[in-house]
Order: sequence, then structure tokens, then C-alpha cells
Amino acid sequence: MAKKIVNGLIGIFGGMLATEVSKYIFVFIVSLLPILELRGGLIASALLDLSPIKSYIVCVLANIIVVPIALFLMEQVLDLLSKFKLLKKLIDKWKKKVDKKKGLLEKYGYIGLMLFVAIPLPGSGAWTGCILASFLELDKKKSLIFAILGVLIASIIMMILSFGLLKGIIN
Repeated sequence: MAKKIVNGLIGIFGGMLATEVSKYIFVFIVSLLPILELRGGLIASALLDLSPIKSYIVCVLANIIVVPIALFLMEQVLDLLSKFKLLKKLIDKWKKKVDKKKGLLEKYGYIGLMLFVAIPLPGSGAWTGCILASFLELDKKKSLIFAILGVLIASIIMMILSFGLLKGIIN
């Protein structure tokens, strides 16, 4: 699924991806986005034939930037957006989905948070993991550490998948 989304984004932004710098900016932005995160960023890097090491650094940095934002500001942002009727319905629907995934964190605590962020599947990752930690009122400083560890684990898994398996399939 992430590969299809990334290919679609590359198609839309194709003309803007003429230089190496613009490609890395694109990869950075993809790595910031919920759902895609560094998973999508590393796939985009492989599809754009970028350097694995530079791509790794760009994607990890972008995804780590997300962690404190999601942990410390998301509740306030959602409360503010909930004042708009249409957005409130969407946020309430989203919160119900997030609530369904809280079992892992309740059962395993901070290790569960780290594993949840590390699993390279849609719906898991830094955004959702940090929002869950925030909803469950886990300690934000500990959550920050374990979420970053999860990002690092996910980055290693995705490097293998993106620049190993995916590159092998593409070439």
C-alpha cells in the first residue's frame, strides 16, 4: 500500500523532483506524514534511486521530529480542530480506531510502545504510537525515548526492505 501511495506522490510531484536536493526534500516531507512516515520515505528513496545512507539519515531525522510533536501537542491540536463540526466527526472516528490499538500499549507499556512504532505496517508508527501514549497518559519523557527507539528499529527493517528487497525487485 505504501508503495502505491509513494508512486502516486512521485507522479504528482514528478517535475519538482528534477534535482537531487529536491528529491531529498520530497523524501523528508513524505517521512513526516502520518501513515507513510519513514516507511514511505525509504520506499520513495529507493524508487528515486537515492543514496541509502543519505536517505536513511533524512528519513530518520524527519520521523524523529514527529515524535515530540505527536506526544506533546496532538491532544491540543485535536481539541482545537474538534470545534469544527465536520472535523470533530472525523477526529471522533479516528479516536475510535486508535482506541482499538491501545491493547498492546496497555499490556506491554513502554516496550509495547517501542514495538508498535517499530512494526512497519500501515496504522502503526511514530504518529499513532505517540498519540496512543498521550491518550493513555504514559510519561511523555519515557514515551519519547521508547518511540525514538521504535523509529530506529523501524528504520533498520525498512532499509532492508526498501534498499534490499525492493531494489532487487525493481532492478
